[in-house]
Amino acid sequence: MEFTTLAFMVFATVAVVSAGAVITVRNPVHAALCLVLTFFTVACTWILAGAEFLGVALILVYVGAVMVLFLFVVMMLDVDTSPMREGFVRYLPLGLLVAVVMLIEMLTLIGVEAKFASTFGEDPAAAAGLSNTAWLANALFTQYMLPFEVAAVILTIAVVAAVMLTLRRRVGTKHQNPGEQSRVRAQDRVRLIKMDAVRPAQDSDAVAADEVKS
Repeated sequence: MEFTTLAFMVFATVAVVSAGAVITVRNPVHAALCLVLTFFTVACTWILAGAEFLGVALILVYVGAVMVLFLFVVMMLDVDTSPMREGFVRYLPLGLLVAVVMLIEMLTLIGVEAKFASTFGEDPAAAAGLSNTAWLANALFTQYMLPFEVAAVILTIAVVAAVMLTLRRRVGTKHQNPGEQSRVRAQDRVRLIKMDAVRPAQDSDAVAADEVKS
């Protein structure tokens, strides 16, 4: 068995195990760490197969941006976050494990010297004499333009739906209406009242009578 094939099997096993841990662990922070490991391992398999652009894009987009969105959604839900604020020491073992596995995967990718084509078949980008990024851009915006646009519309709808789900009303919380805030006028917020600087005589007599009684 070639080293490339063995590395691919190890990466696939780690990805399946970490993906299963995402939906089985009870702590949302542990689930987020396992999801980071899943994304990174899948990116390693793509890089191993010669699709370095997809691998780097997965790390930058999903690990760097989508994970922040996931954590934002978790914080918007009614999750008891008090145990999560007790400290980061309790999350250190899993965090170190994820970091060590990611380091091993990176070293494995650096040590791979076998031909990609011998394991995964002929690389179409190499056959066309182009880089992986150039070949992917040419295929994406020519042959698969319509599916690309449909996927963009679906992702946009998903983002709008996620925002609408977080805007539900909760009892006991304050809400803002941007439309009303933009239409506000000075007379709606500030009211000028004209008052006398001297206390009226009847109020002074009443205060003096109260002092005498006391």
